[in-house]
Amino acid sequence: MPEHGIHTIDTGYVRPGFDAAYLVVGDGGRAAFVDCGTCHSVPAMLQALDAAGLAPEQVDWLVVTPVHLDHAGGAGALLERLPGARLVAHPRAAPHLVDPARLVASAVAVYGQEAFDRHYGQVQPVPAERVVVAHDGHVVELAGRPLRCIDTPGHARHHLCVWDARSRAWFTGDTFGLSYRELDSEQGAFILPTSSPVQFEPEPLQASIARMLEAAPEAMYLTHYGRVTGVRRLAAELHEQIDAMVSLAQACDGRPDRHEALVAALSDYYLERARAHGCALEEAAVLELLGMDIELNAQGLEVWLDRARRHARHG
Repeated sequence: MPEHGIHTIDTGYVRPGFDAAYLVVGDGGRAAFVDCGTCHSVPAMLQALDAAGLAPEQVDWLVVTPVHLDHAGGAGALLERLPGARLVAHPRAAPHLVDPARLVASAVAVYGQEAFDRHYGQVQPVPAERVVVAHDGHVVELAGRPLRCIDTPGHARHHLCVWDARSRAWFTGDTFGLSYRELDSEQGAFILPTSSPVQFEPEPLQASIARMLEAAPEAMYLTHYGRVTGVRRLAAELHEQIDAMVSLAQACDGRPDRHEALVAALSDYYLERARAHGCALEEAAVLELLGMDIELNAQGLEVWLDRARRHARHG
């Protein structure tokens, strides 16, 4: 049986063990999904329902953490299969789910049409009447299992996290970083922040992590990937790494090869941390596993540097 009625679903995005969604079961067999992957993930979501002995009609809610496509790209397609469910999203995220055109256009510009189609498929709009906007403190009533949504900027300004008092755990999306099971060691989970473009802001991210700790959580359910414990240690490591990543970005700023230098600096930094953590993988395997995240973290840090420079110039 899953712990506290929480089922981890591998959405199949990119590779196994990379992108999780969650099925949360309340009283009387009523259920909610937290995140849903892409449209390609819909069969996995429905299969998880069936494996839990539940029907699509028993799902009341789909809560999305950020609107990024690996979390919410399949929302419209999934809701077509969940006749009674409503979608819960941050105020800044909700409009992009009702009209995903800008979201799709920006992703196609980054990845190209072929890669976009392969990874994300069709992003279907969500009917506006099925969307519930979750302002800070909004409570999703799941059949005797209230789920509290809070505003957690830092990774993105449209990001929310979800507190489940029954399990004393947060569903953290990307706010509490990335922790892949291949990097676990005898010390527990390995973690790193995600500063992917375009809305990384270090101080709000630090504040969001600190705010989640105020609830004294026993576990965190990460989108990338799965349930982690030892929360206070992991939070301390995230705080330390955010500061270090900012310092590395500032040290590389102004160089003609800024991006390449920052990718190299982040690679060295994460390798050093992986060695200290006792990760069993060879260094080349660690870099292969983290390669996409290192690239995205470098891009996000550069966007943050450039935005800060613009603000200073116009402030």
